[in-house]
Amino acid sequence: MNFGGPGPGMGRGGGYGRMMRGNMSETEKAQLPKITKKLVFRSFKYLLPYWKQLVVVVITIIITSILSLIPSIITGKIIDDGFLGKNFTLILQLISLSFGVLVASNLVSVLQSYVNTWVSQHIVYDMKNEMYRHLEYMSQRFFTDEHQGDIITRMTSDIDGVKTVISGTLTSIFSNVIILVTTVVALYYKNWILATVGIIIVPLFILPTKKVGKKRFDLVMQMQQQQDSMNQILNETLSVSGSLLVKIFTREEKEYNRFEKVNKDITKLNIKESIVGRWFIMSIGIFTNMGPMLIYLASGILMLKMGVSSLTVGDIGVMVALISRMYGPVNSLFNLQIDVTRSMALFQRIFVYFDKPNDIQNKPDALVLKDIKGDISFENVCFYYTEELPILKNVSFKVDSGTIVAIVGPSGAGKSTIINLIPRLYDAVSGSVKIDGIEIKDMDMFSLRRHIGYVSQDTYLFNGTVRENLLYANDEATDEQIIDACKRAHIHDFINSLPDRYETMVGNRGLKLSGGEKQRISIARVILKDPQILILDEATSSLDSISESYIQQAIEPLLKNRTSVVIAHRLSTIMASDMIIAVMNGEIVEQGKHHDLLEKEGIYKELYETQFRQAIEDAKKQY
Repeated sequence: MNFGGPGPGMGRGGGYGRMMRGNMSETEKAQLPKITKKLVFRSFKYLLPYWKQLVVVVITIIITSILSLIPSIITGKIIDDGFLGKNFTLILQLISLSFGVLVASNLVSVLQSYVNTWVSQHIVYDMKNEMYRHLEYMSQRFFTDEHQGDIITRMTSDIDGVKTVISGTLTSIFSNVIILVTTVVALYYKNWILATVGIIIVPLFILPTKKVGKKRFDLVMQMQQQQDSMNQILNETLSVSGSLLVKIFTREEKEYNRFEKVNKDITKLNIKESIVGRWFIMSIGIFTNMGPMLIYLASGILMLKMGVSSLTVGDIGVMVALISRMYGPVNSLFNLQIDVTRSMALFQRIFVYFDKPNDIQNKPDALVLKDIKGDISFENVCFYYTEELPILKNVSFKVDSGTIVAIVGPSGAGKSTIINLIPRLYDAVSGSVKIDGIEIKDMDMFSLRRHIGYVSQDTYLFNGTVRENLLYANDEATDEQIIDACKRAHIHDFINSLPDRYETMVGNRGLKLSGGEKQRISIARVILKDPQILILDEATSSLDSISESYIQQAIEPLLKNRTSVVIAHRLSTIMASDMIIAVMNGEIVEQGKHHDLLEKEGIYKELYETQFRQAIEDAKKQY
């Protein structure tokens, strides 16, 4: 038997997480949120803080649209009054005017582009901040349920995609609508008959749009799912720990094949998405080129057959130019319907995370703790992820302030779940966890956690310096306090032997240090925090005897005058405790002191004899 156990929630995944990571069934597809007015309005709310800048964008679009009409109209004047009127001076004047308008239009376009980019970048900035803030406060259940690849995708590529939606799709809608309106007005102002002839083709663009949009939407969703899978593979196999595991088990080829398959699927989906509706686009191209032909045909009938003298060659040139200018926005707007569908799929994925509830929150009138004594009590506490798989069942015990309780039991008994309930990393499903007689759900969780120190079995250090990792506990700590904490944790001499001493980089997850060195830095970090309640999750379980000796020396003074809850399988730790709690299958089966529990001939004695036999024999040999 092994007294250690995995933390709660390992290996459990949410239904939506599975749906987004793999191929969806038809039932799962049907459960996806629909594109509704509510979704559209929710997406647009991110624009509201920047409405002034958007007004500037719209004004610049209107100006450039009007200015871009002028060269086409001037062309008619150049033909009729310049060439046919044989007025070279007028030709030069009109060309100069046209060039000036072109320059002005492009200068306004530069302003539009800058403001547009500024708005889109700030919206991405806002959304990333909002997403990070939201995820920061999610409970541990979320991080054990979700794949890291999914989380990274939402924070990076999904939100970055919003920039294209704002600066590309949305601006194109405004621009094309304004260009279309101004062009239609100019067409009918010039000649209503030819304008009507040119517009007749427009309804032909509409027919296949809906089908193409739906197909493209489905492909985009599938691509995002596969992208999640790829990100997950990259996060797992190219991390320090993951790559080590791959090498040790010689799984390089298998992992490559797994990556290659997902990469191939993404490539195929990208190709499908890029060619979907190409027949539709080809048809639009044909219809677009038919427009000028119809204008020439109608003009010929009006001028040559009906003798309409008010229509000139220059007018025909202007009408052809304006009709061609109109078809571009029409074509783009129908394609934009597809892009809008794609954009809404992107917002859907982002909002799915925004809508994930944080199941651990402060009450509005939560009690802010300034000082605590450290009495802990569990009263009939039950916990589960699914009702069919209970983790804790009616757990009750008390820990008096300043005492040490050791929790023992086989792997999977529920030990880690018990200690994770104390700082509210999870909340009990039923029952009550109290500190100093107050239900912790009534406390401000941040002030609660400030009074709790946690040394885990798997010590985590950030990829920074030794000093930066120590200051994570107390960023106002002085050099003297840091050195004192490290001396008490028996790590100061080692740190001083490093090339850069306290400024030495520890590497990703602290992998430049040994397990014992990381653990002692972790203890020094808790000493700097100076908590009233101390939680030790098998803090010495994976260390060599020398490292354990150092850590035991560091832990002994740390435990004094604090309430300490220790998951332990080391004999010395258990013997030093004031009370031992034996846990089996999520229930407390025995409580008491070491000698009393041995006399009960129960589970504790069984664990004691199997787990500590070798330690006892080694101790006898030393004497």
